Amino acid sequence: MKSSRLCVGLLVAQSVLVIVSWLLSAMRLDGVRSMLSSEGIRWFVGGFSNIVASPLLAWLLLLLIAGGSLQQSGVVSLFRSRGDTSYRNRLALRVAGFFLVLYAIVICLLTLTPHAILLSVKGSLFPSAFSRSILPIVCFGVTLFSVVYGMMSGHKKTGEDILSILSYGIRQGASLIVVYILAIQFYASLRFVFMF
Repeated sequence: MKSSRLCVGLLVAQSVLVIVSWLLSAMRLDGVRSMLSSEGIRWFVGGFSNIVASPLLAWLLLLLIAGGSLQQSGVVSLFRSRGDTSYRNRLALRVAGFFLVLYAIVICLLTLTPHAILLSVKGSLFPSAFSRSILPIVCFGVTLFSVVYGMMSGHKKTGEDILSILSYGIRQGASLIVVYILAIQFYASLRFVFMF
């Protein structure tokens, strides 16, 4: 419900911006471009894919995958049960934790050793390949933990079950993806019209 209102609001704001940009450019104000001009139409149509395909979209998708995998694998319900766990669930939690620790060790080896691969040319963590990819690294760790737990606990057994774990968050957060597309396009349109 809130997402639909936000989408409608963003569509209305985009429409108003198109009209306002045309009116302000007709008044020949400096620093304003019309979205109804040939330049504006070419920018909107030709640049749409590049605007939408930003790192924010990748981060949103990764967060949805990680969050959905935590929920769908049974990890969230395990922690909500507060100790009412079977032996199999406790074992699955230990094995998943082991894989998470192993993953953390690999990341540490790639970042904390001298001349590590993910460090910058100067040998620092910030800015570096590691700092630019910290969100994907965390999301992958959460997803790995969730998938291993789901498999070991018996909640998920087949390849289709694993795909279900990985795609659950995207299915649940599909409206966020639509909101993102509308919001990023509106923001880019503002930047185009007012040249900032």
